[in-house]
Amino acid sequence: MKKNFFINLGFLSAAMLLTMGSRGQDTIFKTLPSVTITPATQVSKAVNESFRQSFPDATKTVWYTQDKNYLVRFMTSDQSNRALYKKNGMLVYHLRYGQEKNLPDDVRKMVRSGYLDYAISGVLCVHQDEREIWVINLEDSTKLIIVRVEQGEMEQVETLNKS
Repeated sequence: MKKNFFINLGFLSAAMLLTMGSRGQDTIFKTLPSVTITPATQVSKAVNESFRQSFPDATKTVWYTQDKNYLVRFMTSDQSNRALYKKNGMLVYHLRYGQEKNLPDDVRKMVRSGYLDYAISGVLCVHQDEREIWVINLEDSTKLIIVRVEQGEMEQVETLNKS
C-alpha cells in the first residue's frame, strides 16, 4: 500500500509539473520543495463541508495533512481521486485517475486519431484554477508516449522507449 501511495505521489508531482506551463510560452521546470505528508484523522469543518459539497458520492475517503493543507484520497464510481484543500476549505486541485472509457468523447477521438497504433493505458484528469487538463498514457510494443490535452489542443509531452 505504501508503494502505491508513493507511486501515486510521483504521478501527482509529474502531473503538477505538466500543468504549470502555460500555452504559447516555453515550459520552465522548477524544482519543487520537499513535501511531508502525514495521516490526519481530523479536518476542519470548512474543509469537510467543501469536500462533501464538491464530492457528495465520494467513498473510501482517507485524509492526510500536507504541510498546512489537507490531501484526501477517495473513490467516485470506478475512479481513484486525490484532492488538495487549504485550511479554509478552498480546493487547490483535484486529480481523477481512470482509463480510456473515462475520457470525454472529443478528447478520446482526438487522441485516437493522432495515435492510431497505440493503446490508451491510463488517463489522469487535472482540475486546477478552472482548467481541465487530460494527461493520457499511450503505448505500443516499443514505446510509451504521454500526451496532454487542454481546451481542444493536444501536445506530446514525452516519448520513452521500452527496454
